Amino acid sequence: MLKSLFEQLALEYSAFNVFRYLSFRAICGVLTALIFSFLLGPALIRRLERIGAGQPIRDDGPITHLSKKNTPTMGGVLIIAAVVFSTILWADLNNRFIWIIIFVCLAFGVIGWIDDYAKITRNHSRGISSKQKFFWQSLAALSAAITLYLTAESPAETSLLVPVFKDVALELGFGFVVLTWFVITGSSNAVNLTDGLDGLAILPSVLVAGGLGVFAYLTGHSLFSGYLGIPFILGAGEVLIFCAALVGAGLGFLWFNTYPAQVFMGDIGALAIGAALGTIAVIVRQEIVLAIMGGLFVVETISVVLQVASYKLIGRRIFRMAPLHHHFEQKGWKEPQVTVRFWIISLILVLVGLATLKVR
Repeated sequence: MLKSLFEQLALEYSAFNVFRYLSFRAICGVLTALIFSFLLGPALIRRLERIGAGQPIRDDGPITHLSKKNTPTMGGVLIIAAVVFSTILWADLNNRFIWIIIFVCLAFGVIGWIDDYAKITRNHSRGISSKQKFFWQSLAALSAAITLYLTAESPAETSLLVPVFKDVALELGFGFVVLTWFVITGSSNAVNLTDGLDGLAILPSVLVAGGLGVFAYLTGHSLFSGYLGIPFILGAGEVLIFCAALVGAGLGFLWFNTYPAQVFMGDIGALAIGAALGTIAVIVRQEIVLAIMGGLFVVETISVVLQVASYKLIGRRIFRMAPLHHHFEQKGWKEPQVTVRFWIISLILVLVGLATLKVR
């Protein structure tokens, strides 16, 4: 929105030329989302407390979590609002990628809101059925996947890149739609499973968003992409604005979500953030790198799958409790210990993902 305005002003006043730079607008995006979160966060928390939007606690969860009962949830609405507001303010609204990411973020946010609302009204940790949730997630993800496939302007936009090997790009054809569906829904649910401790999911999400923002900037720059041996995708650079907004909104939310949390993001936030990260990775053609940088989310998801499979097949549990963060809690780690150590692991994985840019 402001990009077009400042471009017009730049014709008369050269000082406004700074807003032509993607990097400068990204900084503005971070700060706008951060300030938005700081200003509206306290009011949102008070509102959620007044309407009784308390978080139902799992009966079979760690005993230490019982004290979290009635902590307001659905705080993810603050993240979504800050991200969308900042993105619309600073991004090029003629860019198709921006609108696709916003659509996915909002669609998955609505699904998460319905799930959170069901939990609150039923006063139970289970919301809508997994089949219902998966159906609507799949519908939203497929809508985005088909749109990206039909609007692709070059073969690079629908090919699978393999990190390290700069000349390996697998043409997927319509298989791109299937891969995109899997990445978006998988990423969404992976972040949701990880969101079980105060601040645990939001900072890794911020780190991954920052890493993907780097890929978006380089992929959308013909000179840098050529130098690094990654495909140039026209318009992908603008995705950096959304990534920057997510970084700012996430850090702003962490201010209120850090231990002991004043508010939880709920499914409305976790599902939306995970889906947005998956969509960004698809646009910049870095699905495999997303699995590396978001390795924490991947491991948390695998721990749940292994736990369920093991119990159903042999009647025994692999972990003391799943997802994995609860396993370490049961071993005696304090909640802040688990969170900070997982943060450190996530930072390392994001750096490894970024290193694939040069190791080719």
